[in-house]
Amino acid sequence: MESIVANPWGAFGSPVVLGIFGLLVGSFLNVVIHRKPIIMMREWLLDTGGMLGEGEVWKQVFAKPQPAELVEAGKTIDAHLEVLAPLGLATPRSRCGACGHQIAWYENIPLLSWLALRARCSACGTPISVRYPLVELATGLLFAAAAWKFGPNPTALAWCAALALLVAMSLIDLDTKYLPDDLTYPLLWGGLVAAALGWTIPLPTAIWGAVAGYVPLWAIAGAFALLMKRQGMGGGDLKLLAALGAWLGWQAILPVILIASIAGLCVNVPRMLLAGHGRHTQYPFGPFLAAGGIIVMFVGTNTLLEWANIQLPA
Repeated sequence: MESIVANPWGAFGSPVVLGIFGLLVGSFLNVVIHRKPIIMMREWLLDTGGMLGEGEVWKQVFAKPQPAELVEAGKTIDAHLEVLAPLGLATPRSRCGACGHQIAWYENIPLLSWLALRARCSACGTPISVRYPLVELATGLLFAAAAWKFGPNPTALAWCAALALLVAMSLIDLDTKYLPDDLTYPLLWGGLVAAALGWTIPLPTAIWGAVAGYVPLWAIAGAFALLMKRQGMGGGDLKLLAALGAWLGWQAILPVILIASIAGLCVNVPRMLLAGHGRHTQYPFGPFLAAGGIIVMFVGTNTLLEWANIQLPA
């Protein structure tokens, strides 16, 4: 008891405890990964319907009244959205996407329920994707690894929050090629706050890490778009890299980019060749940036730079 009072973080310093907690968080991340894009698309449609219905944006862009059919289309969009059931990350309770069966608590135990149900819905027998338990397992392992690396202190919990956001963003980007601001901004501000509280790196290093993660690639992406007449890197990728800089420091930006670029080439070039995609095909880069950030976090910036024989200015 005295040791717990002396160090209230001690219980969370156990890889087993944080690993189990990570399994539970991973179960929630599955909900975030599935529902967040749907919620975003609803909001986008709601905004689109409102703008079309009012017609003010059309007038400003085209300097003429909006066609009547588009006004009606906006009203139709709003009418369809109004009859949809409310959807959030916490409500309604999880259901089978095929038959609507409401999932009981004992059918939602991380890893175990998927195995017990033999990867099928208990009501209709529809297969349950293996990605659900893999997300839970990956999150649990990452949380356990954070506890092993940082020990019983707030740094471990702070990094667990960052890792959870990175897992969610990676899969959302993989599914939709979009990195939500609702996830990238909390990761960015969380990195700065953690630094300000003394949990990670010095605050000036975190601030310059965010700057180094965003500004250079923003300039490169702008130049690419200007020369090639198309977008090469999305704004979400820049925000994600800025957030990683806030957690890891400006020195980590180069290793993160190198790891992400090499991994992206190794994965996407064979896909491009096998699928016959052209050079204009876009692939998500967020998962590779997240993987690069996680590798740098666990291995260490200095170690990776030494391996690559790269020296950065002090």
